[in-house]
This record gives sequence, structure tokens and C-alpha cells, in this order.
Amino acid sequence: MKKTFCFLVLLLILTVAMTSLWGCGESELTRVRLNEVTHSVFYAPLYVAINQGFFEQEGIDLELTTGQGADKVMTALLSGQADIGFMGPEATIYVYNQGQEDYAVNFAQLTKRDGSFLVAREPDPDFDWNKVEGKTIIGGRKGGMPLMTLEYVLKNKGIMPGQDVEVLTNIQFALMAGAFTGGTGDYVTLFEPVAAALELEGSGFVVASVGEESGEIPYTVFSARKSFMEENPDMIQRFTNAIYLGQRWVQNSTPEEIALAIMPSFPDASEEILTAVAKRYKDIDAWADSPIFTEDSFERLQDVMETAGELDQRAPYEKLVTNIYAEKAIEEIK
Repeated sequence: MKKTFCFLVLLLILTVAMTSLWGCGESELTRVRLNEVTHSVFYAPLYVAINQGFFEQEGIDLELTTGQGADKVMTALLSGQADIGFMGPEATIYVYNQGQEDYAVNFAQLTKRDGSFLVAREPDPDFDWNKVEGKTIIGGRKGGMPLMTLEYVLKNKGIMPGQDVEVLTNIQFALMAGAFTGGTGDYVTLFEPVAAALELEGSGFVVASVGEESGEIPYTVFSARKSFMEENPDMIQRFTNAIYLGQRWVQNSTPEEIALAIMPSFPDASEEILTAVAKRYKDIDAWADSPIFTEDSFERLQDVMETAGELDQRAPYEKLVTNIYAEKAIEEIK
């Protein structure tokens, strides 16, 4: 009886000790609040990093929320409701040029093209951009990357928004698909898997890729306030490492493998749709293969903003972009 009692006491001590160790392991995870501009397969490397456990591997407990627009993501970032913002870098330029002292700095790039597709009401395998002349396109929020890139493409085609084609800018980003299916406009620009969902129900059909026409642009990046980065360099580094692991995984995987990896992030989408969408983004080379944000791409972004009439003063690359975390991730992760 005494031996049994001693054994039970020992077992209890071991159980408490193991529980304590497990608790310590959990507490080592750093909570990071990430606010994304929208929820799209376009950001597959991010969801791969989440679902493949790369953030946990780097000691990060990621809390993901969706802002529905770069302006809303930036508001969350500057108000302290988010630690890291995932959005178009144009938002960081606007904030810097407004004189914000604790401005947002871009530290890792995820996509290198516009991820939206032009959707028409009927299938058009022989689509030509001249067909939008005299029509109406739901284009997105004024000053946002989707609209600016669309207008950049139109102007390069010799089609002037406001003259040759009407581009609607008064419909909120999250409501664009609903407005289109409700009868507004002849065309709409949509991200995936929303565009594919409209195709599935027969209410819209992809006729062109805006990103394929626009060329490479630093479309979506990760940003944090200058003060936050100065206070949390180790966390920013670990976050960048996880992103780079996700980028490498996507670069080395098939659309079918990508679809399976991101399915937990898109529970309402079928494997078939996710595979088709992943292939679309693979085909247009939408995803950056590393987090490096080059000066050339930053200046090209400002060219697009100037063409759209949204930039009065160019912002300095050395102030708004840092590659120290991206370079270290590439150097250390083999």
C-alpha cells in the first residue's frame, strides 16, 4: 500500500511538472496581430505559412483579421489595433507624405503583380481591352492599388478613364461583386476566389488578368510602424522567416498541392476552385519568390500612382522600405 501511495505521489508530481513545461512552451509563442487587406487566394503564401505551421515554428501565435481595404488596414495599424498590416505599399506612402511621425515601414513583399481579374457578364474568349470602350467598369476605391493599376493598364492601352470608359470608384471593395451581380456595371475587377465563384454560378466570367497586363508591381507587402519595428526586431525577423518559408513552399508546389494547403483558410471553397485559382496565379507569376522589396519596384509603384493622379510628391525608398529582415531570412533559411 505504501509503495502504491508513493507511486501515485510520484506520478502526480511528474504530471504537474510536465503540465508546467507544456505551459512554458505555449507561453513562448509571441502573439502577433496581423490585419490583411482582404481574404484572397492571391495571398496563398501567407495561408500556407499559417496552415503548414511555419509561424508556430518561428514561435509566433498569429491572430489574423481582415480589414477590407488598405485604408482600413492602415487605420488599424496606426491606432494600435494591429501589430502588422498586410496591404498595398501605396498606403505607407500616403501616410508618410501626410507628415505622420511614426509612419509605417514596409519590410516584406508577398505579391509582385495585381491579383485582380476583369470579369464580364458573358464569356468572351476573344476579349480585347478595346471592348471596354463605352462601357462601365466597377474599379474599386479611389487611391487604392486595384483602381490605380486598372487605370494604368487602360491608359497604356490608349483608353482614357472618364472619357472612353466609365470607371466607378464609389463602391466599397467588399461590395463590388454584389453590386455587379445586382446589375451595376458591364465589368468588374475581382480577386479570387470571388471571381471563380461568380463563374461557377454563371453570373460573371473572367476575361482578362489585370496583373498580367500591368507588369510587375509591389502589390501587397507587410508593414509595421517604425516604433514597433524598433522595439520588436526579433519578432519582425521571425515573422519574415515564416513568410519566406511560405513563399518557398508555394514556389516548389503544384496548384493542386497549394489548393490542399490553403483549404483550411477557405472552408467555403471547393478543392476544384482553389486548384483552378492557384493555377491562374501561378500562370501570371503573381507571387514574389522572396520577401525582398527592391527600389526599382518601389519607384515603379510611384510611377503608377503618379499616372493615376494620386501622388503629388514621391516618397524616399530608404525611409519606407527595409530589407534587413528579408535578407537575413534568405541567408539563414536554406
